Amino acid sequence: MNYSVALVPGDGIGPDVVAQAVEVLDAAGDKYGHVFNYVELEAGGKAIDHTGEPLPADTLEAAKACDALLLGAVGGPKWETLPGHLRPERALLGLRSGLGVFANLRPAALLPQLRAACPLKDEVLIAGSPDGKPGFDLLIVRELTGGLYFGKRGRIEAADREEAAAFDTETYSRAEIKRVLRAGYAAAAVRRKKLCLVDKANVLESSRFWREVAAEVAAAYPEIETSYMYVDNCAMQLIRAPGQFDVIVTSNLFGDILSDEASVLTGSIGMLPSASLGSPEDPLAKNGRPMGMYEPIHGSAPDIAGQDLANPLATILSAALMLRYSFALEKEALAIEAAVGAVLDEGYRTRDIAGRGAPGACEKIVGTRAMGQAVLKALENIK
Repeated sequence: MNYSVALVPGDGIGPDVVAQAVEVLDAAGDKYGHVFNYVELEAGGKAIDHTGEPLPADTLEAAKACDALLLGAVGGPKWETLPGHLRPERALLGLRSGLGVFANLRPAALLPQLRAACPLKDEVLIAGSPDGKPGFDLLIVRELTGGLYFGKRGRIEAADREEAAAFDTETYSRAEIKRVLRAGYAAAAVRRKKLCLVDKANVLESSRFWREVAAEVAAAYPEIETSYMYVDNCAMQLIRAPGQFDVIVTSNLFGDILSDEASVLTGSIGMLPSASLGSPEDPLAKNGRPMGMYEPIHGSAPDIAGQDLANPLATILSAALMLRYSFALEKEALAIEAAVGAVLDEGYRTRDIAGRGAPGACEKIVGTRAMGQAVLKALENIK
């Protein structure tokens, strides 16, 4: 089979990690009989430098024509003084909205090879754990195209400088809430059948609306255990007993924050992939599979860009999610994930996870390219 993949390497370490993911994708294609055709596109800071805008119209149109999109990272200090609508991060919002990818899936699991990297004690990791062993395996489903990040915003000027103000508005429609909840329930159905809606319903009217809609949607999934939790309590519970969670569904803002918190518990933000999915019924869907945008959740880390220091594993794992969700290539996705596990078993570590393996373990500290090559070698041996 042939698949078209839009590549947005972006800024900072984005090109470094995307290059490794592409090599792994091509190796998986060779191994299992697939061809991936790439269309490299500009967005973010690089696009600003070349075109004056973070998301050129031709980038979005070219991305829509592809089967899926793999992104590295955007942003950096170079563009921080630009007005909000011209910041590199606006490219992310534009791609998410333009591609209709409304459900952001961010898995966070404690890999046994990186147990020592987790700051939590065993007794904390055991609390709530379904198997009674130290660890957790949760999925945060973040609504991605609504809420505070897409609401009305602005500045209120005043003659008295001290009375000037700024505002951002959180708005959600019933349809937006329903579709991301359904994505969460679909995920929970093939996991541990538990879903927790996280909000701030004791204060925010938008959160109270989320709960009303959630009660309607939950009725269609009686086999799923549904619970509700305030976001401040959830932030605490992730530290107290992360094993209690299976699937968390929440708003754009809360999901952004909670998933970054969860990443710290896994050992490094450089280990977490993400999948942003649209609807199978959307016009951009291909062969009944949703349009998907895949990216590591880490930032552009411009201080180490081009120095062969970045951890490419989150991007490689994001490519595996692309195979699973956009192309229905489960065997191929599992092979890449197994290869990453094998590399960690062998002691390979980039700087961000160095010194964080099991006590006494023999570690091999490597750079971006060597880590990618180690995954390629491991992939060859996957049956």
